[in-house]
Amino acid sequence: MTDENRKKMQELGISEDVINQVLFVAKRMDDKGLVNSFAGNISAKVDGKIYITPTGQNKGLLTPEKIAVIDQNGERIWGMKETSEIIMHSMAYDICEKNGWDVGGVVHSHSKVLTAFSMAGIDVETEALPEMMGNFHKIPCAPYGAPGTKFIMTMAEPYFADGYRIVLLGNHGSLAVGKNVEDAMNVVEACEAIAEQILITKYILNGEKALDPDEVARFFDIYKENREKRKL
Repeated sequence: MTDENRKKMQELGISEDVINQVLFVAKRMDDKGLVNSFAGNISAKVDGKIYITPTGQNKGLLTPEKIAVIDQNGERIWGMKETSEIIMHSMAYDICEKNGWDVGGVVHSHSKVLTAFSMAGIDVETEALPEMMGNFHKIPCAPYGAPGTKFIMTMAEPYFADGYRIVLLGNHGSLAVGKNVEDAMNVVEACEAIAEQILITKYILNGEKALDPDEVARFFDIYKENREKRKL
């Protein structure tokens, strides 16, 4: 980045560190096949500004000059044209803030297995995997809402309001939130791996060996405790 651009960023109150966080997550998710040029987007929100990946760009080849920065008035003050899913990201931040959840990062992914579950309209859930039950409870699938419109989040709002960190968007992949953009990325990575394990066990091997009901209840209680810790 040139000194001139750094000076301009300082004048606009734009954080180079936050831009670099978005770039890091974008490249890592591209390397893992969780996003591509036409599907998936990534954002961070700091000091009222949303830093978000641009439309139609390879996520592994982004540069600081390409990351769009949207100010508190909804105006782009830096970077290329933002993804059309800016509405979904903005609403996700607003919903989580309204309900007291500590969220500073949002990741929309079209990862293979989670997207397949979203296309089938099936919740990702299990009573056989402690890590899933204790950390996420389940991954609910919201009804379909047209991409690029507010209706995606209208359908998903009840789940985020209830504290779920990741929700399947009907026929449209997944949306994860976190205390920062890296945290949201970690949620997607973990849940994609879990969804693959559940797919193999429940739908290929034709069943899972569930834990004792008391043990299942214990892990769901752990989830509730972890959820409350994420309150603002």
